[in-house]
Amino acid sequence: MEKVAIIGIGQTKFGEHWKYSLRDLMAEAGKKAVDDCGIAGKEIQAIYGGTMSAGRMIGQEHIGALIADAMGLTPIPSTRVENACASGGTALREAYLAVSGGHYDMVVAGGVEKMTDVYTDQASLALGGAADQEWEVFFGATFPSLYALIAKRHMYEYGTTEEQLARVAVKNHHNGALNPLAQFPFEVSIEQVMESPKVAEPLKLLDCSPITDGAAAVILANEETAKKIADTPVWINGSGQASDTLALHDRTNICTLNASVVAGKKAMKQAGVTPKQIDLAEVHDCFTIAEICAIEDLGFVKKGEGGKSMEDGMFDLNSSISINPSGGLKACGHPVGATGVKQAVEIAEHLRGEAGKRQVENVEIALTHNVGGSGASCVVHVFSRGGN
Repeated sequence: MEKVAIIGIGQTKFGEHWKYSLRDLMAEAGKKAVDDCGIAGKEIQAIYGGTMSAGRMIGQEHIGALIADAMGLTPIPSTRVENACASGGTALREAYLAVSGGHYDMVVAGGVEKMTDVYTDQASLALGGAADQEWEVFFGATFPSLYALIAKRHMYEYGTTEEQLARVAVKNHHNGALNPLAQFPFEVSIEQVMESPKVAEPLKLLDCSPITDGAAAVILANEETAKKIADTPVWINGSGQASDTLALHDRTNICTLNASVVAGKKAMKQAGVTPKQIDLAEVHDCFTIAEICAIEDLGFVKKGEGGKSMEDGMFDLNSSISINPSGGLKACGHPVGATGVKQAVEIAEHLRGEAGKRQVENVEIALTHNVGGSGASCVVHVFSRGGN
């Protein structure tokens, strides 16, 4: 297999972009990535673009061709990748596999979503497509309610508290306040989280990620090309993907997202690292309980210890493992198809020493964790500054 590196990165600001279309957002992120590494568009050989619900959100399908058109890269092959909220991470993985397999020397992996052009109930209906329509959505389940079930069970099994869930939001908003591209660049207190309106008990408004517009893009290259172009290539050392049952009720233990466990082990095994060697991770915190499950499922702490370790500050910026320095989905925002790629952009900035006020010190090995639905899909990547 060819070694693969990120050589260019680009991201729009995340938020409510009333004046910009999906086409505009993707073009902006793509241009930033191309400019970042100083290449010409004609050098790119393929595109993999992650988006979940453009058809329902803005009535636009055929997104692969649209991305190539918007970026001025026709006639190269361009493929849309859909894997619910893991669409961006899966697009990154498909691009990685294409380069590592020797099919291309240089490709783009991008992600985009335009979610604010519809009312909240319509966005929720579109997002519900990532759950089991027949056995969950038909009976009134939403993603807040599904993750609320996970939270309630986690509290019952392990004594996790609502205050510990709130601590996740406090940490991520602190980090997001340092991120100029974050949707919500402000801090919150535990009291503010606890007093925010209830959405699905025990989850409150400030336990939930927002509806977001945005795009992100990375340019991947093989070793020979990367060393010619990039001064500080960021190497992808491991990539893992796994699936689980679509419906939550079909799982053995809803407190464990088994797709996260399996994908994480695959990626770390390929990279030749253990959880203790990870300095920095961007994990999928669509809800505060999702981050607690993620740090347990990835092996950063034992199952059931996530809440207490969060309360103790183990995952604060420049602590044992810096988790979600971007602000995560919670504060940076969650334009569904873009999230997995944004995570890679964030990791690259830290490994290149370009993350500004939120820079993680002495970072050598980092990880991204991107989940689809209530955990039916998961993609994990491991990155380093120096390669294997």
